[in-house]
Amino acid sequence: MGEASVRAGSAAMSGSRRLLIVGGIALAVWGMGYGLWYAVFAEHQALDSIGASLAGGFAAAADRNAAGMETSLQQYREAKYIYDRQVDVHGHWIGLAMLLIVLGIGFDRVNFSERLKLFLALGLVLGSVVFPLGVLLQTMSHGALPRAIAIAGSAFVIAALLGSAAGVVARDSSRGAG
Repeated sequence: MGEASVRAGSAAMSGSRRLLIVGGIALAVWGMGYGLWYAVFAEHQALDSIGASLAGGFAAAADRNAAGMETSLQQYREAKYIYDRQVDVHGHWIGLAMLLIVLGIGFDRVNFSERLKLFLALGLVLGSVVFPLGVLLQTMSHGALPRAIAIAGSAFVIAALLGSAAGVVARDSSRGAG
């Protein structure tokens, strides 16, 4: 009996819920994989660069070498900027993955057609991938394009969350009117 209810429950799962849950799990695995790669292959070099630039800056300051100090501090700012973005990406992908999974669990409470819910779910998944990707691209270029990509991704997430919230409110309103 338990097995039949699981099969019936999984058959009843909507495409929008499936997209959010599977997309969230995939994004969590991707984010953890990126974090593992970063920790094993890149983080120590980044921290060494940060430490060396600070040490160089302090040594230059002690020698009253303003130009050397400024160069070292500029190297520190750049290394720290890249380090912060790479760590942020890891956290953003995993945090957004958890959001997708939690929303997927309760997405049947959104009182919209399945087509609209699938559209909202797709916006959430795409935005959850694109936003941190834009942040990661900022480590390669400080130009407008990586920032625009990050902003577009976050706008997708925000718009889809607002749409989902409107669907929940619509459900609650329709229950109160009955």
